Amino acid sequence: MKVHNITDIEKFFKVVDSCEGKVELVTGEGDRLNLKSKLSQYVSMANIFSDGTIAELELLAYEPGDIDKLVSFMMNN
Repeated sequence: MKVHNITDIEKFFKVVDSCEGKVELVTGEGDRLNLKSKLSQYVSMANIFSDGTIAELELLAYEPGDIDKLVSFMMNN
């Protein structure tokens, strides 16, 4: 799933942390980073996040409930 215009990074990661299964960031090169890992969160955001907004990310979530959480976040924020 692609997510767009994330402005509340802290809330985004709280949603990711609340997910039960794996949530992965897919890089432009096709690599997958586990976003539930704090180290991966910091490394990936240091490369993507520079002006206070994340314009677009491609995420993979494996649990249906986790997908619902992420979609709800995107719809309500």
